[in-house]
Amino acid sequence: MEQNIFQRAVFFFFLALFCIAILLMGKLIAPFFATILLGIVFTGVFKPVFNFFSTKLSPRIASVLTCVTMFFVVFIPVVFFVGILSKEALDLYTMAKDAVFSNQLIDLLERTQALDRINALLARAGIEKVYTWHEFTAPISELGKVVGYFLFQQARSITSNLFGLVVYFGLMLIVVFYMFMDGERFVQYLYDLSPLKDEHDKQLSKKFNEMAGAVLVGNGLGGLIQGCAGGVLFAFMGLGSPFLWGVIMGFLAFLPIVGIGVVLVPTAIFLMLKSSLGAGVFVLVFYGILSWGIEYVFKPKVVGDRVSMHPLIVFFAIIGGLKVYGILGIIYGPLIATLFLTLADIYFSSFQSMVEPGKELKET
Repeated sequence: MEQNIFQRAVFFFFLALFCIAILLMGKLIAPFFATILLGIVFTGVFKPVFNFFSTKLSPRIASVLTCVTMFFVVFIPVVFFVGILSKEALDLYTMAKDAVFSNQLIDLLERTQALDRINALLARAGIEKVYTWHEFTAPISELGKVVGYFLFQQARSITSNLFGLVVYFGLMLIVVFYMFMDGERFVQYLYDLSPLKDEHDKQLSKKFNEMAGAVLVGNGLGGLIQGCAGGVLFAFMGLGSPFLWGVIMGFLAFLPIVGIGVVLVPTAIFLMLKSSLGAGVFVLVFYGILSWGIEYVFKPKVVGDRVSMHPLIVFFAIIGGLKVYGILGIIYGPLIATLFLTLADIYFSSFQSMVEPGKELKET
């Protein structure tokens, strides 16, 4: 009896020390959490490149060449495009702040005299409220300020600390290098450390890899295609800030419910109001073909059925991720949602009977 009490005391003492060690270790790596997570995600994305090199070269050389490929494919384009994005985002914020676009839109809408007819109908119905186009366009200006300022802040935070960006990207490449070299041993170590069953650990790992592939490969490439196509469309039709709107459409393409229609549909309406009916119809047709092709042809072939998550969950996961974590929330949000849903599946399959035994009896 005394031996059992002593063993329990030793176990709880060890557990307390272990928890303290985990907290201290977490505090050490907290500043680099985003770098480590991105390194793990990009390891899964560039795994086919590493496999290609490793068929002809040693794993170490293959890992080095994969990291060099990542540098040229990811880092250099990001630095180049962020500089352009920063300028155009500031221009958008300035236009929205000074109500330049809002005033142009009001002048255009007043020519239609549609609101005058509506106010006349309301007056006949006994409603004395008189509406103005300014009331309807004010939210557009506010949205332009919010979007422009957000993108400008994100771009400025990157360009203002280029040395820090190089350092963190270098650290991410180090993570990627060693994940290619020792990733399997590291994953197995986490499996052994976890108190969950190996099948549950593998389920978590599999879901994370699938979601990372869906977000970065499926949604990422889909967003890149839609953003580039939308930017080219804006440049072809002589609309302002094609690069900025292309970037905005690229980000909106991640959202499964709204997508690039948030930009292209109002653009088509704006062109129609300017007596450019053909141009407006062309934009709508372009939007329909592009969106349908990406959602129902491209993504199913690239992602397949690897990820089954309700679009509404993905939508709020990305929106919430952007609000909490900034631009990286596009990645963090779906991954956090994946963690929750996978743990919920594990709970239903293995632990619900322990917590709610009566519920299991009712179901059976």
